[in-house]
Amino acid sequence: MATDTQDTPPQDSTLTRAFEALTHDEDARTCKDIPDSACNQQPGNFIKQLLGSLGNKLADELASARLILPWLLGALGAPGWMVGLLVPIREAGALLPQVLVAGLIRPLPQRKYVWASGSAIQAAAAFALALVALWGGGSVGGTMVLVALVILSLARGVTSIATKDVLGKTIDKQKRGQLMGWSGSLAGGATLAAGAILIALGNQPSRAALVVLLVIASIGWLVNALCALRLKEEDGATEGGSTAFATLKDGVKALKRDREFRRFNLARTLLLGSALALPYMALLAQNNSDENLKGLGVLILISGIASMIASPLWGKRADRGSHLVMRNGGLIAAAAAFLAALAALLPFAWTQTVWPFALLYAVMIIAHTGIRLGRKTYVVDLAGQKQRALYVAMSNTLTGILLLVFGAVIGVTAHLIGSAWTLILLTLSLIIAAMLAQRLHNVEQ
Repeated sequence: MATDTQDTPPQDSTLTRAFEALTHDEDARTCKDIPDSACNQQPGNFIKQLLGSLGNKLADELASARLILPWLLGALGAPGWMVGLLVPIREAGALLPQVLVAGLIRPLPQRKYVWASGSAIQAAAAFALALVALWGGGSVGGTMVLVALVILSLARGVTSIATKDVLGKTIDKQKRGQLMGWSGSLAGGATLAAGAILIALGNQPSRAALVVLLVIASIGWLVNALCALRLKEEDGATEGGSTAFATLKDGVKALKRDREFRRFNLARTLLLGSALALPYMALLAQNNSDENLKGLGVLILISGIASMIASPLWGKRADRGSHLVMRNGGLIAAAAAFLAALAALLPFAWTQTVWPFALLYAVMIIAHTGIRLGRKTYVVDLAGQKQRALYVAMSNTLTGILLLVFGAVIGVTAHLIGSAWTLILLTLSLIIAAMLAQRLHNVEQ
């Protein structure tokens, strides 16, 4: 591998001191699973990836398909069935291309350019969403939102593969968790600040605020792309890849022979109700907030707090029994969805404000985080080292397909019977999923 000694920062450089302060590591040039040439570049690469990840995570929150875009569709006056497609498009668009993209980028010795290209496309899509928020309206505006979201989601899937690959080549194993932890904390703080500012602005129309939030999201992805281009990446291996068709063929065989894997994927599919419920809860909150900045700010603030506390809440429990985390997350999500539907149907004065829906939205975020953490832990522990990549790829692909189907059905249902009754149907889905998760084997034992 080639080493660019001219770009190696000196030991007392600003980047090195910042790296050592963030990682509590007094020797920035000691690495265990990356070569010496990459280790010399690690301090600078760490800070650049931290800034890039901050931009990416902040952009994800400010262009969220579970909160910001449902609010945008409501402000545009788009048909209600479109809300049901937001989360399926966002998640499936990111999951489905991964098997294909992994094979396509394998021949490239440096993957940072794929990362930067994907982030730049996401920036363009977010800016297009800002333009729709500024000038769009009705069904046409809603359609433009969905088209922009498709482009954004596909680019997200491409970027996801490339960032993980570059991270493994540039940052030592014992530093990667710290990098993701710092970026999550910084982005969480920035998101909370955005929510607090919107609350402080008070009863102003939310449409102008949506334009600003989406422009900031676009800037966040541009920062991510620029940071990726500035990385010092060594050439990597280009052989040993597998075609998408071969991976899917092996995945189908795994589904046929492994009953536990089939059960897991059925439970995982029904647990998608937690993700599909979030946009409808946001829409109910909007309907009870007069579409002003304060209501949107409350949701952003409270969901940011919920996201920050959710992962530590579930982490240790997943190591003892990830299927029980899936079960408990499903039951909590079912309760939150049912209570939100009840609040929308009851004619009490306290249900005519944003607060009950915001609090239940936060509970759903916590439950959804537990479901995601539980199913990620379960499939990794179920598969074992040799089958892990295959099981993850197949499960993600299957989930992406089923999410689109499930989301389309829920969208049509919401159009016919309304958001509240749709949440009741999702409650039933989540209860059945929790029962299925209960029957899964404890793979951690």
